[in-house]
Amino acid sequence: MSYDLIIIGAGPGGYVAAVEAAKLGKHVAVIEKNLIGGTCLNVGCIPSKAYLKHASWIEQFAEADLFGINSTVSSIDFSKLVSRKNAVVSQLQQGINYLFKQNKIDFIEGEAEIISPKQIKVNQQIYETEFVLLATGSSPFVPPIDGLSEQHFLTTDTFFSLESLPKKLTIIGGGVIGIELAFAMAPLGVSVTIIEAASDILATEDPSARELIKQKLTKKQVNVIEAAVIKKVQKSSIVLADQTISHDELLVVTGRHADLTLPKALSLELTENQRFVDVNRFYQTSIATIYAVGDIIDSYMLAHAASKEGVKAVRHMFGKKEDSLKNKDIPRCVYTHPEIASFGLSEEEAKLQGYDVLVSQIPYSSNGRAISGNATEGFIKIISEHKYHEILGAVIVGENATELIHTLLAVKNSEGCLEEIEKMTFAHPTLSEMMGELANGML
Repeated sequence: MSYDLIIIGAGPGGYVAAVEAAKLGKHVAVIEKNLIGGTCLNVGCIPSKAYLKHASWIEQFAEADLFGINSTVSSIDFSKLVSRKNAVVSQLQQGINYLFKQNKIDFIEGEAEIISPKQIKVNQQIYETEFVLLATGSSPFVPPIDGLSEQHFLTTDTFFSLESLPKKLTIIGGGVIGIELAFAMAPLGVSVTIIEAASDILATEDPSARELIKQKLTKKQVNVIEAAVIKKVQKSSIVLADQTISHDELLVVTGRHADLTLPKALSLELTENQRFVDVNRFYQTSIATIYAVGDIIDSYMLAHAASKEGVKAVRHMFGKKEDSLKNKDIPRCVYTHPEIASFGLSEEEAKLQGYDVLVSQIPYSSNGRAISGNATEGFIKIISEHKYHEILGAVIVGENATELIHTLLAVKNSEGCLEEIEKMTFAHPTLSEMMGELANGML
């Protein structure tokens, strides 16, 4: 059978690209050796958000209790929470299958073997194609810690298969995934310890945001150990330089590495550090008919980034050139309570790039909607510059931050400045009106 495009990988980078190609009238097939939807849907973004929702229910009970609505959580049936998570994942898998059928996209289950740049073999069947899009994603990186390989431990690939809540959970890794899962587990009564080798957790986030999240972790009685020196992993414990931490379950979330199996089989050129596939600004690899997107290229390892890259790659294949996705235009989100959302340059990065930086922030505690909703923790910060009032970046920490950030990003991507935000009429009372007040104060 012959196709215009074969996509290897049915995660966000693959299935969104497939739909785009089908809408352009192309005959498309998607090959996947694991589960449709990829890491994000099955063992990443979606199940973790389901668990964070479960935790928020517990937190809402405690919050309501402070103000006279008394209730008691007598027990937690974790099996039902797992069943709900599975149902969410299944519903979204069905949605992708429906999109494939609606757009006449062939879904081929099996492991792809590339015979040549235009021939793909799956399950002993050879398929011809004009173009190939590699969207094979990544897998958890497990650091070489003494004793770790001899002991039982979880990664995100296996964490969501747990059928019972651990009493003590130790998380190696204080990045976004580790912190989110601490927020998901601690309210359910799990004793959580986070071990981070760096000097601070959430190293890529705004310093003020980090401090607020650390305060919240302390309130949740999560033990955070920074600048940790791990000597050895033993059965049910981790030996640090100055203490030993016991656990029922150990979760290792220390980053991910690209799946370069197929790129290496094709002898595609890699980046200088040999960690990613080297692509041009149209996502073409060193073989012109083969493109690559998502975690296997040197960009943000984010589902929405992979999806947009896939769309741009497909449009270039079939005659519509679009420039590559820029990191400064990609929203970054942390789904803790409160949430963190940001894009673009930090204040320090803007100064290093030579801007005459203009920065201001407004606290949630000044906003009527936040006060009435008992959601006063957080702030909105805009990074701009004095000459043209261009929006260089933004940080929002607080309730609904991951939704609110898109208003500022939309203004930036439309080449708007602080003036455009100030001229907008925001509904009252809303959290969004803080943006207008902030812009007004910066002009």
